[in-house]
Amino acid sequence: MLSFSGLPGTGEVKENSPAGAWVYTFNVTLSPSNISLKGIPIIINSNPLTKAFRINPVSLLQYNVATSGDPILDYETMPHTFELQILVHDDAEARAIQILTVVVVDENEPPEFLGNLATQTVMVYILENTPPGIIYQFHAVDSENSTSTRLTYSWTPGEPFSISSDGTISSSKSFDFENDPSSYSLNITVTNGQRLSTSRMVIINIINCNDESPYFNITEKVFKIKEEQMIGEIVTTITALDPDGEIFSNSLRYSIAAPQGIPYFSINPDNGVIRVARRIDRDIVPLLQHPNISLEIHVEDSKGKSNSITIVITIEDINDHPPECQKYTFRERFLETISVRTVIMDLNNICSDHDAVAPNNLFNFTGLSGVGSHKFAQNPPGSGKIELVGNVDLENETEGAKENYILNIVVQDIVSTSYRNNIYIFVRILPVNEFTPVFSRPSYVFNASEILTVMSKIGIVTATDEDRPSTGISYSIVAGGGTQDYSDIFWIDPKEGTIQAVAQLNYEITPVYILTVQASDNENGIQTAQVTVNIVPENDKKPICSSNSHLLEVPVGLTTGTNINGLYISCVDQDSSPRSFRYFIHSGNVNNHFTFSPSAGSNISRLILASPFDYEGGLDRVWEYRLKVYITDDNLISMAERSTALIQTGSVTLTIKVIPNPTTVVPTTPGVTLLISRENVYFVSAWYVPFIICLGSLLLLGLLGYLTFLLARYIRTHCQPKPKEDKKPL
Repeated sequence: MLSFSGLPGTGEVKENSPAGAWVYTFNVTLSPSNISLKGIPIIINSNPLTKAFRINPVSLLQYNVATSGDPILDYETMPHTFELQILVHDDAEARAIQILTVVVVDENEPPEFLGNLATQTVMVYILENTPPGIIYQFHAVDSENSTSTRLTYSWTPGEPFSISSDGTISSSKSFDFENDPSSYSLNITVTNGQRLSTSRMVIINIINCNDESPYFNITEKVFKIKEEQMIGEIVTTITALDPDGEIFSNSLRYSIAAPQGIPYFSINPDNGVIRVARRIDRDIVPLLQHPNISLEIHVEDSKGKSNSITIVITIEDINDHPPECQKYTFRERFLETISVRTVIMDLNNICSDHDAVAPNNLFNFTGLSGVGSHKFAQNPPGSGKIELVGNVDLENETEGAKENYILNIVVQDIVSTSYRNNIYIFVRILPVNEFTPVFSRPSYVFNASEILTVMSKIGIVTATDEDRPSTGISYSIVAGGGTQDYSDIFWIDPKEGTIQAVAQLNYEITPVYILTVQASDNENGIQTAQVTVNIVPENDKKPICSSNSHLLEVPVGLTTGTNINGLYISCVDQDSSPRSFRYFIHSGNVNNHFTFSPSAGSNISRLILASPFDYEGGLDRVWEYRLKVYITDDNLISMAERSTALIQTGSVTLTIKVIPNPTTVVPTTPGVTLLISRENVYFVSAWYVPFIICLGSLLLLGLLGYLTFLLARYIRTHCQPKPKEDKKPL
């Protein structure tokens, strides 16, 4: 069985009790014991209706009724008694309801402030320079009494404020924000007849009217910065104060009056921080001549009251430019005869440093280095004035003169040697033609065989030139070397000096040539030498006979030893004597019927029948002989020398027909028929012939077609058929 223990019952609670204040305790009884509650007891209704109470569990079956704080119980404004209906039920769906009566007990309360001052501190604002008088009025009541006539007020601090019995706060003076406190904390206490009191705070704030102009609080007006600062770099901070107070100082606005020239700086309008606004280059105009920049700084408060100050920012030069030259590679040329101590270059005239002031714009030069630099020096050292100190005569090999020198010199900043540039000077020494070519010998003699082939080497001439470097020697034949038939028999290689024959040499025509050979150094130096070329005779001419072919007829019965047809051969040789000739039949002398007499030692020889013909006996069968006769010029040479000697051979062709007797039967030689095939061909170069033929054919065909067209048109026009006559009926 489900029931309450301690209910119904009555509990008391004091007014103004906080949330959670204990009101009453009760228990719940369960039977049987194995049944459990379904939840906790709840307040299902109240009379009068309120949410000021709640039930809190103490243990499994014990519970407290306490205040909820919503709302706070007030004896003077709320009912004094509340009846609460409490419901509980278990898992078996058993229910129990009981009444708890709560009585609100009255408490003696202190007076209370009304309005804003009842729950919070009140902030009161008055303008400075406001005339003395009423500032604020508040109200207080004593809830335990019907009237407030017994309420009294006290406050701290006293001066310069006063409070009347109706709660009016007044001031006895006019406040100055700059000289008086900016706020006053007025602690007001109200007390009733039972000496119960309540205190509240009223803060009186003096409002600044901003009636003063701001002023700058800086002592330094000249500032220095170095050029090339990063954009946004802080230069300085200009600060100003407002006599009206810090709150107005924080609202000051800064600006730079319109600058004359380039706006190099900007100012933060809120805090007066001056920063670099653009690149500052001290090395160019206008800062090159005028490095001091004047800025007029303007400050203004929210009421438009303002002030101005002029500051000067001096731009200092930094060493930010290396020395620069118009160019860094030089190519100079000098004659080898240049004098020592001659100034070849002054680098100061072509190099400069763009920094604005010294020592940043000062520079010097390091010592010379490179190939052959020992022949050059700076005078004075580091000045960049380079002069020649060594001999550069190219022919003077003992001092190591060279044709090319490579000088390396560094131009560097005096302040910072890391600012430097390399300069390369290429010096070329030009040779002077001081010497003429000299031949190795004043004259040359060469022997040349007349059988040398064309372009064969005859000899070589050499000349030297002491000039260094050598410009090269050119050889040429300026005289000699010609004949009546050839103007130039010899040619000389212009570079090597090799003499060659460009035409066939002939001892019999010119046995000796006298040449004048010239050597030139390709400038103005010229030297000549005589060259004698002796032509060595050689057996290079063939025997030439008066006629190199003959047609002869011989009777078949001619007597042996007879000169055939009285024929003789007469030969000549330009380079051999008549006694050097030797005659022999090389081919065609079948059965050796023919011979020459004499066979050697004469320039004239006759053809002799050496043996009779024998056709009847069958020894001979050839009736026409073709003899190939050779004439050599080796008759005066021994047999042993003929294998190595140069022998020339001439030739004569003899055709001999044997005339048979009338009774002699001449065998018939089979006939040969020659068929000659002919075809019409033309040369490729004669392409125009078929072209003209084709073009003419096309024109003729076109003309024929045109005439046919005219004929057809004529027939159609003039040869119309006659109209048929109509036959009338009879």
